[in-house]
Amino acid sequence: MILVLLGTQPLGFPRLLAAVDELIGKGVISDPVIAQCGHTKYASDRMRTLDFLPNEEFRRLVGRADAVVTHGGVGSILNCVKAGKKVIAAPRMKRCGEHVNDHQVQIVRAFHDKGYIKGVFDMRDLEPALSGLADFVPKPYVSNTERVMKIVADFIDAR
Repeated sequence: MILVLLGTQPLGFPRLLAAVDELIGKGVISDPVIAQCGHTKYASDRMRTLDFLPNEEFRRLVGRADAVVTHGGVGSILNCVKAGKKVIAAPRMKRCGEHVNDHQVQIVRAFHDKGYIKGVFDMRDLEPALSGLADFVPKPYVSNTERVMKIVADFIDAR
C-alpha cells in the first residue's frame, strides 16, 4: 500500500494528487493508494481519499505502508522516516500557489541530500522516483533529542 500525505495546512496541493492519480491510471502504481488530502479537494475512483486522520489512524497507516509519498512538511517526513519507511517528498511551491514561500523546497532538499528520502521537485520526476524505490535504501534517521536533553541537563546541573 502507498500512503499519500498532504498534511493539515489550509492550502491545497492537487498537483501531487493528480500526478499520483495519473501514475495509477498508467499502471506505474499498482498497489492500493490511500491519500490523506487535508484541505485539498480531490475526487478519484483510483485511490481512497480521506480529509484528515486521527493520530492513531495516521500511525497505523504509516506502519502498514510500503512507501509514502508526502508533501514537504517536516512533521510528515520525520514521522515516516522515523518509522523506517521509504519516502518520496514533493514540496509545495510558492510559484504554484501552494504555499506562502518555498521553505518546503529547502526541507525536502535537506532530507534528500542527506539520503533519508527521495525528493521530487518536478512532478515529471515522480514516475522515475517510484520506479527506483525498490533499490532505494534510505539512511536510518537518528534523533539527537536525547543528546540535546543531556547537554541541557548537564548545563543546569553544573550551575
